[in-house]
Amino acid sequence: MAVSRHAAALFWAHGVAATSGDDIAAAAGISTRTVWRYFRSKESCVEPLLAASAYRFMTALRRWPLSSSFEDFLTAELPDSPPTSQDLLDDIASMRIISLVRDEPALRASWLMVCGQAEQAFAPIIARRLDLPADDFRVCLSAATVTAAVRVVNEEISIGAVAGARTYTIDDVITQLGQAIRISSNEPICDPKARRPLL
Repeated sequence: MAVSRHAAALFWAHGVAATSGDDIAAAAGISTRTVWRYFRSKESCVEPLLAASAYRFMTALRRWPLSSSFEDFLTAELPDSPPTSQDLLDDIASMRIISLVRDEPALRASWLMVCGQAEQAFAPIIARRLDLPADDFRVCLSAATVTAAVRVVNEEISIGAVAGARTYTIDDVITQLGQAIRISSNEPICDPKARRPLL
């Protein structure tokens, strides 16, 4: 994670092309050989940083009760689980990197790798809400489309916020995520799930 933070800072300060594996190693205080032992490319060094934010989001969604809508749950959950100061710094660094991915193909590949991991983590959450196995076609399709929608929202918000074109509140983010997920999936995963009557 420390390597990832250094790589993100260097990419943002100097650009991806101007940053080498040697630069990342020197900033992290390790050998270049160690960098290549753990990362397949210099761009992949940012994956742990990007994944940390996605992991926190998925961890929250695992607590999402069936009786609550997506929007109501996040509105209640986020103030009760505030990010740490390090989480906030990591989120800012992540947004900066995400704002670059449309112009940096290799960096985008790393971002898509993280999104692929998020898709796998989303499937059991969706399966629970649909009362289906995690490998059911409907669940897999929803996980793929919903993750793509969340990715697009993340990119739009990151680009807008980093460029200073727009300020987003928590309510703005929740609304955009909810709308994107509802539009992208034909399944009612964002809605409260009615309790089954007792027999």
